[in-house]
Amino acid sequence: MIGTIAGAVGLFAATNIDDIVVLTVLFLASTRGTLPGWKVVIGQYAGFIALVAISVLAAAGLTIVPDQWVGFLGLIPLGIGLVGLIRALRRRGEDDDDDDAAVRAGGLLGVAGITIANGADNISLYTPVFRTAPIPDTVVTIAVFLVLVAVWCLVARFVGTNKTVTEALEKIEHWLVPAVFIGLGLYILIESGVIARLIDVLS
Repeated sequence: MIGTIAGAVGLFAATNIDDIVVLTVLFLASTRGTLPGWKVVIGQYAGFIALVAISVLAAAGLTIVPDQWVGFLGLIPLGIGLVGLIRALRRRGEDDDDDDAAVRAGGLLGVAGITIANGADNISLYTPVFRTAPIPDTVVTIAVFLVLVAVWCLVARFVGTNKTVTEALEKIEHWLVPAVFIGLGLYILIESGVIARLIDVLS
């Protein structure tokens, strides 16, 4: 049992380090009132549970999205980031007190979508673990994952709503939030190789 828990903690940390940055940015947006904190938490849980469910189904031999095309999920954060950037450009020079240009991340569903889009590595690592582990160990692993999602949210909320951090980032926040999502989307699209595959198919 202890070995299973320790393994689950290590696996979660290895596959979700980047989520800390994304969650911190989302909570930073929540300090401006553009995205309620509870939507960040619920959206993160919804997206993560979807990743776990896909991994379990894949471990059972069912393929929902072909691996070679899963990289297209990067279009979700890319699109959200571009919308946020356009809003920031439109409101540039207006009163910051009324500014709402920071990305709203599409609300709860947007947060869930970002979590799923950023979870290709989760699926690729969770699937073989779930396929080879006994059912009781799989249940324990998933339970540990769900607890750690809460820990991740608490850490990100502490950093993202910290007065020192928010004051330091106040001048660039409206550009930082969409920039992070645009960068994340491009990274997923490029790293997955999906663009190269699409070009090969079309050529």
